[in-house]
Amino acid sequence: MPETSPDEKTDPAKTPAANGPEAPHAEDTIAEEVVEVFEEVGQFSFQVVFGTIASILSYLGEVVTLFGETVRSLFQRGVHMGDLFRQMAIIGVESLPISLLTIGFSGAVLALYSVNTLKTYGAAGLVGGIVALSIVRETGPILTGVAIAARAGSAITAEIGSMKVSEQIDALRSMAITPVEYLVKPRLIAALIMLPLVTVFADIAGVLGGAIVAASKGVSWTEYLSSIQQLMEADGSDITKGLLKTVVFGAIIALVGCREGLETEGGASGVGQSTTRSVVIAIVLIFISDFLLTFLLFNKGIVE
Repeated sequence: MPETSPDEKTDPAKTPAANGPEAPHAEDTIAEEVVEVFEEVGQFSFQVVFGTIASILSYLGEVVTLFGETVRSLFQRGVHMGDLFRQMAIIGVESLPISLLTIGFSGAVLALYSVNTLKTYGAAGLVGGIVALSIVRETGPILTGVAIAARAGSAITAEIGSMKVSEQIDALRSMAITPVEYLVKPRLIAALIMLPLVTVFADIAGVLGGAIVAASKGVSWTEYLSSIQQLMEADGSDITKGLLKTVVFGAIIALVGCREGLETEGGASGVGQSTTRSVVIAIVLIFISDFLLTFLLFNKGIVE
């Protein structure tokens, strides 16, 4: 037999049988790991996004259901006037000072910015109309809603939540008195009535605050009032649409406050958590509804 040359001999270390399965390249391993990470992130993001949307829709459904039960109870049994007046005082009268201060100084700040800018163009006399439009359309309703949500909305949740954890609501049910009839109905009606009324006074405070600042900058009261008449709608639709917003805000504050109070659990700490959650949710919903209402009520310029 012919001898095999050394160059033709097979190196056992280089044969697949000796090395076993071929090891994957490092680049392929890293790529697979990156793909897995992105898949996990995508699945997690999908679950978070759609889970959040589902939670929001579920919450809104509960609030709408509570509103429907309250309206049905109102038509069936009316409302106790004593409870209604007491809630009107809590939600409206006691919230009036903070609303007047908030909107009054907001009007002053608006006038301060506006008059300085308008002077550059020789149109300082228009400051009254600009301030009034800003107040009655936007600043007045939304800041009044936020102020009352922080003050009265938190009080509603704290009161009902305390009743829930102390089993007073269970006692009401044992006497055939529903929480909607005794607790939710007077608060909802009071909020629907008092939010527009408080906003009217707050709007006046804002316009007066702007007038004081404008007067200090050399704009006469006559010019200030004349520009209001010039820029605002003569039929008062600006005021009406602004007050319509506050009706929606009032419903949000009352329904969210009552809902969070009725769902309170966990003793005193649970009351605190429900109160905080009530204020946050109410304010967020106020801003969202404000955008939607502004688009629907004041969208003439957008459409054109």
